[in-house]
Amino acid sequence: MKIALINENSQAAKNAVIVNALKTVVEPLGHTVFNYGMYAAEDKAQLTYVMNGLLAGILLNSKAADFVVTGCGTGMGAMLACNAMPGVFCGLVIDPTDAFLFGQINDGNAISMPYAKGFGWAAELNLQDVYRKLFEGERGLGYPKERAAIMAKNRGILKDVKAASCKDMLTVLKEVDQDLLKAAIAGEKFQEYFFANCQDDAIAAYLKGVLAA
Repeated sequence: MKIALINENSQAAKNAVIVNALKTVVEPLGHTVFNYGMYAAEDKAQLTYVMNGLLAGILLNSKAADFVVTGCGTGMGAMLACNAMPGVFCGLVIDPTDAFLFGQINDGNAISMPYAKGFGWAAELNLQDVYRKLFEGERGLGYPKERAAIMAKNRGILKDVKAASCKDMLTVLKEVDQDLLKAAIAGEKFQEYFFANCQDDAIAAYLKGVLAA
């Protein structure tokens, strides 16, 4: 699985702590982490939580990533921005129980975490425990088990509803503010990681045009 990490500007200084916790858990499981930044508060490319959502939509809809780990101060803004995108199902995850239940019941493709609120001593241990509950074992099995079938049915219904209520990602990219889009994909490693992993030629071509403009 290709897991993308995206941090926004208010919590950029914690990127190293977050990516180290994520890699510690998921790399032994055979997953690959792509750290899209921000890497430090002083980065030239400054990502807001709105841009995080736009990036999540780009990465997931193009299949450049299979799962997105993001967040902001409370986790709520990034979650809302992610869920505004087509094909993105993002949960607010604060602790390992949240991670387990989101993985088993909702089986989404993104999580948003609070990196300011409650992020104190030994926060990296909570991060590792969250990632273990989320990425170890099979997701989508349901909890409690006897409700697994109805939960799977509801996930399918939600996907259909979202598909009906959202534009496709290429249309979103064309209609969103182009300065916002260009700023969202201006990160130091974006071009290196994205174009090597993107599986949607139309999205890739459009973003190349945006970057060249």
